[in-house]
Amino acid sequence: MPGALPEFQRFQYAFTAHIRNPKANPLPRGVEARRMRIYRSLVYNNIQNFLQSCFPVLKKILGTRRWECLVRRFLDTHRSHSPFFREIPGEFVQFLQKEGVIPVGYPEFVFELAHYEWIELVLSVSTEAPDWGAVDTTGSLLEGRPVLNPVLANLYYHWPVHHLAPRVSAARADTYLLVFRDSEDQVRFIEVNAFTARLINLLDTAEHTGQSALEMIARESRHPAPETVILGGAEIMHDLQARGALLGIHRQ
Repeated sequence: MPGALPEFQRFQYAFTAHIRNPKANPLPRGVEARRMRIYRSLVYNNIQNFLQSCFPVLKKILGTRRWECLVRRFLDTHRSHSPFFREIPGEFVQFLQKEGVIPVGYPEFVFELAHYEWIELVLSVSTEAPDWGAVDTTGSLLEGRPVLNPVLANLYYHWPVHHLAPRVSAARADTYLLVFRDSEDQVRFIEVNAFTARLINLLDTAEHTGQSALEMIARESRHPAPETVILGGAEIMHDLQARGALLGIHRQ
């Protein structure tokens, strides 16, 4: 910390450093220990409460001691870029993504499980909404350009995060999940396969008709019967539309 800082700023740095990590940073001069305990408790408990409400499964799997250790490390080392309480979970996910912040001995899936739990919050508060005026809900999904739900995440994990729980062992496995907010504002999770995940990616990132997207997948996979891929893909798209992950096709 630059020595040229005004005294009140040096005090502020010392004050917040002690709150972040009281073991490594001494009590600021002139502040009663009892009062500092109150400040430390208020800051930690507020952050911890926001995090545990978003990451209940992760907290249960880690247990109280390891969970609190992780929260205190987050409080001590992470510098948030948002002043909003509701965005604390997103800052926590960014923290977990950094190399070396998760202590040795913690489960390998900590970051992915946290991301999986966080995405529900992201979609539930999203302000995106379908533009139904631009969607034909009865058109051909093969001939037209399918429209995806704008509040949707097409996710890939190395672990079966949706099956993780305390006292439940799970092996590392490629996991594809489609998460979206339906017409009743409920966040839905669907486990899909690599085929469906690739189809969603194509429909989301390029001007494909359903037919052209499925033909590309058939070529990429070198499937001996492309017509089978197209028929199966059409069924998948109709199922996704019925569930609300796909809305229809772009209106001409």
